[in-house]
Amino acid sequence: MNNPIASYSTTRELISAHDLRVKKNLGQNFLIDQFVLEKICAAADVSANELVVEIGPGLGALTQALLARSGHVIAVEIDPQLARLLESTLSGHQNLTVMNADAMTCDWQEIARAHGYTSFKVVANLPYYITTPLIMSLLEGSAPVRSVTVMIQREVADRILAKPSSRDYGALTLGVAYRASARLVANVPRNCFIPRPGVDSAVVHLDVFQPPPVQTADERLLFGVIKAAFAQRRKTLVNCIFNMEGPALSKEAIGSILTGCGLDKNIRGEALSLEEFARLASALASAVGN
Repeated sequence: MNNPIASYSTTRELISAHDLRVKKNLGQNFLIDQFVLEKICAAADVSANELVVEIGPGLGALTQALLARSGHVIAVEIDPQLARLLESTLSGHQNLTVMNADAMTCDWQEIARAHGYTSFKVVANLPYYITTPLIMSLLEGSAPVRSVTVMIQREVADRILAKPSSRDYGALTLGVAYRASARLVANVPRNCFIPRPGVDSAVVHLDVFQPPPVQTADERLLFGVIKAAFAQRRKTLVNCIFNMEGPALSKEAIGSILTGCGLDKNIRGEALSLEEFARLASALASAVGN
């Protein structure tokens, strides 16, 4: 297909011609704004010698743009009808592989290796229902990901980009910050899609860290403390740590550790930066070890 898919008329034509039934349970909202598409591609900064993984390609609007810029595109589509449509409408592209698969169960290392690459970039208009688990599985797992450029719901973007002591700051913010540098590319109103989603969207770019930007003696303990801190946001960090499974320390001992880290013993977790959480986790690990 030579005409841009990211337009109202072409999208409507494809939906009608293939008698598509949009599946809300799969988060199917098709991008029809070429300007937003260009912003996504510019942020991803894909070159002709790179492998791109696109998750949830839908009708292929973003796929079409990526094929013109990258060495190879692997489009992972869970809906078999849309996977067949992609293979048909974009059949003239030799650098396209369409996979009818669930992105949450893919072996990314094996997929990259099978296509002759050691790493890849993720560029996608993510289905909203898997946004957070998919982003974290890509960052936490063994996938050889260099960067992630994704369209996601605005509220998730706000949480990823939040600052300490703000309403949106939490475990997701810190989980992403430990593994990637995040920046906002663009806010995207709901009228840029067919059908219109119930929320606005945003494009976020993540440059993956190797290694993490902070060091801690016990990574598992670090995220245990973070999880405990935001599970009970209204409680002081002393009480959150005291109630969590793991370090068997008195409240007085925990308060002393906080003070030793340069933190107020009455502080709440939402006020700590990633660096402060890492320093606290290391101090806790040392105290328990002794």
